[in-house]
Formats: sequence, C-alpha cells, structure tokens
Amino acid sequence: MKTTSIMIVGVGGQGSLLASRLLGNLFVNAGHDVKVSEVHGMSQRGGSVVTYVRYGDAVYSPIIEEGEADFIVSFEELEALRYAKYLKAGGVIVTGEKRIDPMPVITGAAEYPADVIGALKDKGIKVDSMDAAAAAKVAGSEKAENVVLMGLLSKHFDIPESDWIAAVEATVPAKFLDLNKAAFLAGRNA
Repeated sequence: MKTTSIMIVGVGGQGSLLASRLLGNLFVNAGHDVKVSEVHGMSQRGGSVVTYVRYGDAVYSPIIEEGEADFIVSFEELEALRYAKYLKAGGVIVTGEKRIDPMPVITGAAEYPADVIGALKDKGIKVDSMDAAAAAKVAGSEKAENVVLMGLLSKHFDIPESDWIAAVEATVPAKFLDLNKAAFLAGRNA
C-alpha cells in the first residue's frame, strides 16, 4: 500500500492536535504504520499550526514536502491558501469556511484575500468546504469545529463510520464525547 499523507493546518487553539490524534488512532486501529508530527510555530499567539499525519504499510518519516499531501484539512480559509502548494495533483483540500484575520490584516498592513475558496478552485484544486463553525455550534459548541471537519474528511475514505466513531471515542475526553460525536456526524452528513 502506498503512503497517504494528510496535512492539518489552522491557527493556534483550533484543535489541530486533537484532530491529528484522532486520525492517528483511526489508522493505527486499521492496522497501518502511522507517523504524526506536530509543528506548533506561534500557535500560542494565534499563529499558524501544521500537523502531519502519514499512514501506510511502512512509513519512514512524518514530514510532508511540497506537492506530497493527498489531503489538506484546513480549519481556516487563508491557511488552506497558504499551504495549497503542499497538495499533490489530484489531492483534496477539506476546509472550514472560517476567516481569522492574521496580525498584518488586523494592523492594516495587508488585506484578507477575497473569495479564498474560489481562488483555490480557480487553481484547479478540488475543495470540499462547509461552514464547520455553524455546524459545530448546532452540535453543541463551536469549539468542536475540528471534529466537524474530521467528519467531512471521512467522506473521502472507504473506512466504515463505526471506525471513525471509535477513533472519536478513543481520543475525546468522556465528558465531551456526545458533543464530539454529534459534531463528527454533522460533518459526515453534510
């Protein structure tokens, strides 16, 4: 089996680390060799956070180079645009339709690009997007947006829903389990 590479990108505090652990649990339980690497950057200051998840029969490195990602999961639109160069031809960007202004936009030194998802599609990139924040809010908390996007991502894999739910159960603390199952299903059924 070839190695499949997934990048998770967002800004600090959006739950990319929980999402990477969820994917790690899912793929280990499916019998794959899995490597996960977390790059925090300025995550505690709202900066970019990147997590790599790679799985297959034998994975030797967790790092994903430009043009190697089968999937990019983005919790924020501009991060999807920033990391699009890592997507391989035929890959998919799964993104939330959320906008978080970076510091240059806040200070007026730059403008947030208009229609980020349209710009990605104009480059010939397959984009699967949804308002994950709204779906998470309906599920019980906007903080579960990361798990909504895991549900949206799950539609691109031939892995039974029950296996994804088991990974949610193995990853999320018990007191937040019902909320996160509802969030996952909101993304899966979008």
